[in-house]
Amino acid sequence: MLEIFQKGGPLMYPILACSVLALAIFLERFWIFFRIRRGTRELLREVEALVQKKRVEEAIIVCQRSGTPLARIFIAALRASGRSRDHIKVVAEEVGAREAAPLERYLGLLGTIATISPLLGLLGTVLGMIEAFTIIAIQGSGTPATLGGGISQALITTAAGLTVAIPTILLHKYLTSRADRILLEMEEYSLHVVDLLGE
Repeated sequence: MLEIFQKGGPLMYPILACSVLALAIFLERFWIFFRIRRGTRELLREVEALVQKKRVEEAIIVCQRSGTPLARIFIAALRASGRSRDHIKVVAEEVGAREAAPLERYLGLLGTIATISPLLGLLGTVLGMIEAFTIIAIQGSGTPATLGGGISQALITTAAGLTVAIPTILLHKYLTSRADRILLEMEEYSLHVVDLLGE
C-alpha cells in the first residue's frame, strides 16, 4: 500500500490530507448532531409541562441546564412570556436563525473537499502523462519500463482522488440532510412552545 502511495507522486499528499480532513469533519459533525438530538423530545415534554403549570422560571432553569440550541430558543421564548404570540414568535425566530448557522459549520468545507479531490487526481494524471511524453521526447520512443512510471502515477492519482471524492460526497449529503432534519425539528418544537406561551 505504501509503495502504491509513493508511486502516485507528490499529489498523493494533498489527496491524503483531504481524506483525513473529510473524516475529521464527518466525525465532529456526527457527534455534534448526536448531542443536539439527544434529549430534545424529553426537553420539550419537560418545558411543556412546566409552561402549562405557569412555572416559566423553572422551565428556563431546565433549559439552561440542557445548553442545546433548542434550549436557547426556548429560553428566549420563555423570557418573552406574557407578551403577544407574534412577539414571542419573532423573538424565537431571531434566536433560531442564530442557532441554525453553527449547525452547518464545516459542511461547505466538506463539499469543497468532495469537489477538489478528483481535480487533484486529474492534475496527477496530467503530470504523469507529461512525464511519460517527456521521456518519449528525450529518447525518441519509450519502452514500457520507462513509460510505466508516468502512466502508473497518472492512474494512481486519479483512483486516489475518486476514492476520496465519492465517499465524501455521500457523507456531505448525509450530514446536510441530518442538519435539515434537526432544523425542522427545532422549528416545530419552538412553535409548539410559542403557541403554549401565546395562549
